[in-house]
Amino acid sequence: MNKLNPTIYEVARQAGVSITTVSRVLNDPQKVNPKTRQTVLAAIDRVGFIPRAEARARAIRENRRIGVIMPFITAPSFVQRLRGVATALMNTKYELVIYTIDSLDRLHGYLARLPLTQSLDGLIVVSLPFDDDEAQRLVEHGLETVLIEFPQPCFSTVEIDDVAGGKMAAGYLIKKGHRKIAFMGDTDLPEYAIHPVSLRLSGFRLAMQEAGLYVPNELVILTPYSQERARQAAHDFLKLKEPPTAIFCATDLQAFGVLRAAREMGVKIPKDLAVIGFDDLDMADYVGLTTIRQHLDDSGRIAVELLLSRLTNPDHPVQHVKLPLTMVERETA
Repeated sequence: MNKLNPTIYEVARQAGVSITTVSRVLNDPQKVNPKTRQTVLAAIDRVGFIPRAEARARAIRENRRIGVIMPFITAPSFVQRLRGVATALMNTKYELVIYTIDSLDRLHGYLARLPLTQSLDGLIVVSLPFDDDEAQRLVEHGLETVLIEFPQPCFSTVEIDDVAGGKMAAGYLIKKGHRKIAFMGDTDLPEYAIHPVSLRLSGFRLAMQEAGLYVPNELVILTPYSQERARQAAHDFLKLKEPPTAIFCATDLQAFGVLRAAREMGVKIPKDLAVIGFDDLDMADYVGLTTIRQHLDDSGRIAVELLLSRLTNPDHPVQHVKLPLTMVERETA
């Protein structure tokens, strides 16, 4: 073995697999079963193998690269976060590379492959979980990483307090005199994504409990993440014999559906029904939605700043930034 330049053949020998399997781990890892993938990755680490094409590409490229791994979801909140990242990188020497995730296997594949190829200078992971072994792999291979919406002590992170957000929404409506308050959240996030809505529901329940208010099951509805499904669910809410006087929607997108349902049923907003969202999407201001702002663009921008600070000075300590939540009062509550 040439220790200065180990080959794919040496990796295959160490792992006890064919070079085709090694190649597949590097180029299409979701098609390799997890046990074999880990065996190959361990062999790669032992021999210090770097794919030759990737090493050559890294040597000759002029621009430096920041990768973003994010769910393959077209939700406006992801778009706004990505906008913050892109804006922050616009006048730097770094180009942006986006990796979209549509399965748990693909996520694990990227986290396994990207540290090896050395094709990125830094990585931002948006709203996706990964385990301690994957985190350690990124650290050992020197791929500087920042996480958005997922706590991990060895990386810089940008987070919000979703439980506090739920409490904030309930507290606001209680102070407005509401006692029968409903909650609407989403149910269809894929297995590879985190689920902050459950934390917002926990905060909502805590605030209601502290105020001595009961939340019956019929006033908690979880429905797929879309305006149309939210509209349909809101119709059911509003047809109850004693409908709620307020609804906290865990996302703005669902709040838009509730507002449409209320309009269709002749329910006056906010006189008959108060509605609060969560996110403060661009469209929220347009429709006059009262909502909890979580500074989406800022989360992307700050993630870039944290990443660049460590790329400039590797001794700079990791930072855990918790962005504030703000109640934005408009016309719906």
